[in-house]
Amino acid sequence: MSEHGRHVGAATLKRLRHSRGLSLAGTARALAAVAARLGLPLDSSAASVQRSVARWESARPILPSERYQLLLAHHYARNGGETSLGPGSDVAELLDALRYLGASERAIGELRRLLVRTTTDTGLDLLSLLGPQAGAALAGALADPQRTDAMVLDVLRTAIGDVNREVGSLPFVRLQLLLAPVVESCRRLLDGDVPGPLLPGLRTVAAHAYTLAGRLAFETRDDAASRGLYAAATETAGHIGAPWHRAVVHMSHALVTLYATPGIEAAQRLVAAAVRDARAGHSVTVRARSHALQAELSARGGGEHAERQARSALALAWYDLDRDRADDPSGVSFTAAHLRGFEGVVALYVGDAATAHEEFAQSASALTQRRERVQRSIVTSDQALAQLRLGDPQSAAALLHDCVDAASASGGRVATIRLRRARRELRPWRREEWAAALDDHMIESLGG
Repeated sequence: MSEHGRHVGAATLKRLRHSRGLSLAGTARALAAVAARLGLPLDSSAASVQRSVARWESARPILPSERYQLLLAHHYARNGGETSLGPGSDVAELLDALRYLGASERAIGELRRLLVRTTTDTGLDLLSLLGPQAGAALAGALADPQRTDAMVLDVLRTAIGDVNREVGSLPFVRLQLLLAPVVESCRRLLDGDVPGPLLPGLRTVAAHAYTLAGRLAFETRDDAASRGLYAAATETAGHIGAPWHRAVVHMSHALVTLYATPGIEAAQRLVAAAVRDARAGHSVTVRARSHALQAELSARGGGEHAERQARSALALAWYDLDRDRADDPSGVSFTAAHLRGFEGVVALYVGDAATAHEEFAQSASALTQRRERVQRSIVTSDQALAQLRLGDPQSAAALLHDCVDAASASGGRVATIRLRRARRELRPWRREEWAAALDDHMIESLGG
């Protein structure tokens, strides 16, 4: 997006704000109110939100994150108690501003569809977003937690599973909105007087909900909310009585921390905690995954013994993965295809590009399920880096085109970060026609 275009977008956002008679602080309060109404409360301070609003309108403006785009759209959709989404509306102007600031047409289309869906529901209360059946089942329990029964837990468990299955198919901001009522319901029930025999099951469901919500908040670039959700997930999982539950939380948190925090020390500490909990638990699948993640972090950390430590952790992961897992209690999906991806990352970081490329190729070819699209994109972007190390930058660029489509479809932060890192490695060839074609694809789909 051109510099002039970004300034036009920033000026449009400022004009919209002034048309509502709002200061920067007033806009921050309005967005916080919208977030609370949608069940997506902002954990950021009012001052932090205000600074974000100011950055969108500054001399060097930035594109609001997907989360803030949704909040802005809901804010400007209502004026004087009425909802207006059509041509000439404030929302139409907002979407134009987002285009100027770099949002892709695909992202704009998804935002418009999500806005229409959530503003035309009968009310925007939490239960309405879950659907009538789930709302009816939960309503009694939320009014009186002592009425919680196994059916209520099944409703929550099913809702989490439905959201989880759509990772890679729907934008993360939409998934976050769909999961919000489940998270809030879990919080309210845990704060209530739920029958004792149901508490372990409720804590298990809540830990799963908080963990997934923490990941979704990270993907939509709300790191403060993500940290709070992971803290809640860790505490809740610690009361379940099966350590592997907390190991799952630690692993998800570690991957998020790796990209949200400078350095890798914090992520390494979380992985070490995951390994301890996994070894104390009864899920060999979780143990295998924790060792695989330990291998990646060891390789990334470098140092004199990095390769030996990484190879040792990979050997433990393969040992666990090869054991009988028919009765594994976790239900965690972790296969040889996933582990080959970790093998590739280790090989890439210790300087064995040929082995890395082969492992990545095998992993990507096996990750064919819809739910695995994001992971396949990450593996393929790493495969492109290996291809580049092998002296074939054009083939590396060809691989990255699929990653662009996947990152655009999901709005995934990790997939986009890995993609952009791989693209930076191609800078020496930026004047080549095939490199320019990749840049055009990224601008069209990702806004830059």
